[in-house]
Amino acid sequence: MDLKSYFKTAQGTGVLATADSHGKVNAAIYSRPHVFDDGTVAFLMRQKLSHHNLQSNPYASFLFHESGPGYRGLRLHLKKIKEETDSPLIAKMTRGNLTTEEDMAKGPKYLVHFTVENILPLIGSGEQRRM
Repeated sequence: MDLKSYFKTAQGTGVLATADSHGKVNAAIYSRPHVFDDGTVAFLMRQKLSHHNLQSNPYASFLFHESGPGYRGLRLHLKKIKEETDSPLIAKMTRGNLTTEEDMAKGPKYLVHFTVENILPLIGSGEQRRM
C-alpha cells in the first residue's frame, strides 16, 4: 500500500497508542503522519505522555478512521527508529494554526520517526502486510 498517497488525500481522525516500559497504555489524538519516500512515517510530538512512553518502549499503534459513513481506515503497527529536535524539518512540517509565539509557549517539539511493521484495515484482521 502506498501510504504517502493515502495520507495525502485521506481525511479523518487518528489515534496514536503507546505504552510505557510497564505496559501502562496511553492513547492520544494525532494528525495524519508524515510519510517519507522510504516508507517510514513520522509524527510531530510535544513533551507529553506519548513522547515520554516512546523513550522506554519504541512500539506504537496508529489507528486512522476516515471521515464519512462506515468504518474505513487503517491501523499501523509502528516501531520508533529515531527522533529529531532542532531540525529544520520540524519547522517545515508544522501544520498548526498557532502563531510562532503560541507555538513556542507550548514547549519543545520532536519529530519522531517510525518504521511501519504492519498495516491492517480499520475493521477485522485483514491480510497482514509486513513492511
